[in-house]
Amino acid sequence: MPDSPKVVLITGCSSGIGAATAAYLAEHDWTVYATARRVDTLAPLVAKGCRALALDVNDEASMRAAVEQVEAEHGSVGALVNNAGYSQSGALESIPLDNIRRQFETNVFGLIRMCQLVLPGMRTAGSGRIVNIGSMGGKLTFPGGGVYHATKYSVEALSDALRFEVQGFGVKVALIEPGLIVTDFAKTAVSSVDAADADGPYATFNKAVGERTEGAYKGPLAKLGGGPEDVAKVIRRALESRRPKPRYTVTPSASLAIMQRRMVSDRIWDRAMRSQFPVPRP
Repeated sequence: MPDSPKVVLITGCSSGIGAATAAYLAEHDWTVYATARRVDTLAPLVAKGCRALALDVNDEASMRAAVEQVEAEHGSVGALVNNAGYSQSGALESIPLDNIRRQFETNVFGLIRMCQLVLPGMRTAGSGRIVNIGSMGGKLTFPGGGVYHATKYSVEALSDALRFEVQGFGVKVALIEPGLIVTDFAKTAVSSVDAADADGPYATFNKAVGERTEGAYKGPLAKLGGGPEDVAKVIRRALESRRPKPRYTVTPSASLAIMQRRMVSDRIWDRAMRSQFPVPRP
């Protein structure tokens, strides 16, 4: 059992991992505050016993209001699950800088700000849990995914620093590293490639990245993946364990890919990537 109230605030619950986690925790006696930018998308979770809140991790007032409501009702946020995030793909030169900023705002800065908002209450309570949803993409990099990988590498570093900084206040931090998870996540990544430079020097490369991304979620590799429920179960373990692990890897695809990357040199990794992606050329 956790050392803080079984009250959890989860970001990004309109679908995928967030929705599955909210539903699963509600089934296991957690008071779940499921959040999304549009509250109407949370109706199925409300029917399962979750409480719905509007929360946009790109909006300060929205984040502050959600945290304050939970604190008003329970004294502090017992646990925070930073799940909100999305992927975009394409060669770095072909992605507009505003799009890159937008991804960091959601995947990184929103996560940081949510931690900053819940920590004062957790420190006062002398307990709390923060679970950050990273990715195997925080340990390795596929061509065409530089921006997304950069955000997940950031989540790795932030989680490591935060885990040390808040332990003395009774707050525990864990990082979840999912591999291939079959959700609408892949559709977002593929559509972002479609929106990238379609006629420039990276057109062929970007097209191949989109095809490889889609194929990973629909082809043989998907057998090494899992569903959002698999991640939800691991999140529950991180929340309820008295001594949560710093990292939890989810799905065989994550364990295998992280191990392979750890074992090979940069040059060998690049060679392996050349067998899967075309090298952009004039």
